[in-house]
Amino acid sequence: MASSSVSTSQYSPQWKYIVFLSFRGKDTRQTFTGHLFKGLNNRGIFTFQDDKRLEYGDSVPKELMKAIKESKVALVVFSKNYATSRWCLDELVKIMECKDKNGQTVIPIFYDVDPSHVRNQRESFAEAFSQHELKYKDDCEGMQKVQGWRTALTAASNLKGYDIRDGIESENIQQIVDHISKLYKSAYFLFSSQAVGIDTHIEKVEHLLEKEMDDVRIVGIWGMGGIGKTTIATTIFHKYNLSGQFEAACILDDVKENAKKNGLCFLQNILLSELLGEEDNYVKSKHVGKVMIPSRLCSKKVLIVLDDIDHSDHLEYLAGDLCWFGNGSRVIVTTRNRDLIKNDNAIYDVSTLPDHEAMQLFNQHAFKKEAPNELFMNLSSEVVNHAKGLPLALKVWGSLLHNKGLSRWERTVIKIKKTSSLDIVEKLKISYDGLEPEEQKIFLDLACFFRGYTKKEVIQILESCDFEVEYGLDVLIDKSLVFISKIDRIEIHDLMQDMGRYVVKLQKDSGEPSRLWNAEDFNEVMVNNMVTPI
Repeated sequence: MASSSVSTSQYSPQWKYIVFLSFRGKDTRQTFTGHLFKGLNNRGIFTFQDDKRLEYGDSVPKELMKAIKESKVALVVFSKNYATSRWCLDELVKIMECKDKNGQTVIPIFYDVDPSHVRNQRESFAEAFSQHELKYKDDCEGMQKVQGWRTALTAASNLKGYDIRDGIESENIQQIVDHISKLYKSAYFLFSSQAVGIDTHIEKVEHLLEKEMDDVRIVGIWGMGGIGKTTIATTIFHKYNLSGQFEAACILDDVKENAKKNGLCFLQNILLSELLGEEDNYVKSKHVGKVMIPSRLCSKKVLIVLDDIDHSDHLEYLAGDLCWFGNGSRVIVTTRNRDLIKNDNAIYDVSTLPDHEAMQLFNQHAFKKEAPNELFMNLSSEVVNHAKGLPLALKVWGSLLHNKGLSRWERTVIKIKKTSSLDIVEKLKISYDGLEPEEQKIFLDLACFFRGYTKKEVIQILESCDFEVEYGLDVLIDKSLVFISKIDRIEIHDLMQDMGRYVVKLQKDSGEPSRLWNAEDFNEVMVNNMVTPI
């Protein structure tokens, strides 16, 4: 099978998941596979494991097939009853298909079966296939499917993997986790080589962190919105987490938004669950959490990232003092507000990209290569000049112009130049203006209401408005206006959300309010008996 429980602190530049776990639930869920998932999770290796299988019936849902395709590694845990599940066999066929087409790594694990029994479909595997063939004996397509299962089993069991019938389970799991960690490091270094200008930032922040020292440190990464603070912090987090030098690690993403929506107690529970390795509701109030965190973590060497804090309470209740954590611990904080970081803590001021790196980043998104097409050379230079080295603007404008013709480029550059004296939100609105009407509506709904909702929830809600939601989301993602998080939630950069709400404010000022998300506006509409079009 495979678990929709996932760690909240993972990242991969090329894949949505690092590992997809395929296993027969009734054989190994409560034993080996459950322990393996926890071991991967604790090492910061983002793993998909489907815990909802019994709710779906026999048919493998689209989202599960998508998760297989988006995973860098597939771990297939073969057990005695694996072949009795048509679901598992369909899953395996997809895994082997992705190995051949996309280059994913497939690692078989033989839990309580002889590899030759899997390879040649003997013993329990022979019995399972007898039942499958009996079921499909009068169905030509069904028999072809059965043959496909046999082929996939043979191919997978011929790959290099782990025969763990003998040995100590904990040692076997440690060996597998170490193996995956090495593969994950290659993904990290691939990302580092592709992220424009990242190396200089990493070097400077690492100088402040001095992870070799045994003291406890809080380091702030400070800069304007869209400048790359989260990218820097996330990259360092995964580099350090993979080093194995910390007992536990946790990223709290988008602290400002999550604290506003769910409260600090919610974030404290995530922090404790991640760092203690046991999911639980440890605290019922932020004040209890302020006592619980140091009492449980004061002797533990941990790595923490608090991304996007904007209030003194965020630090006070999540990482209030150096003595909260064990010797050698490091806390990285990203913020737009320098005053939130205490004077005795180190601060890194993130600068904008120099011209040559700005051009390189823009080209990556506009042309999918480092050098612009000669026809667009001058126009590219104008766009880069007006972005002023801000990575978010370069990424959004590059995505907007990708695969567009010369006339579209010329019109867009004129718009960008006209907004040169305005703030970045107005400049980013150009990307909104380039959307089709329905795509604009979907974007505004996301910016006003649905940030942090699951993709499935958003599709269900907006499809009731007769929108082509999945297509619209794909367009918005391609244009770098929104993205899907590792836990399948809709995420929007703060500046992009500000831009969407700015558009709605313009509509309101023109007498056509279209969306209400705060109490003041709602009250105004109700008091004045205003009509809000849908």
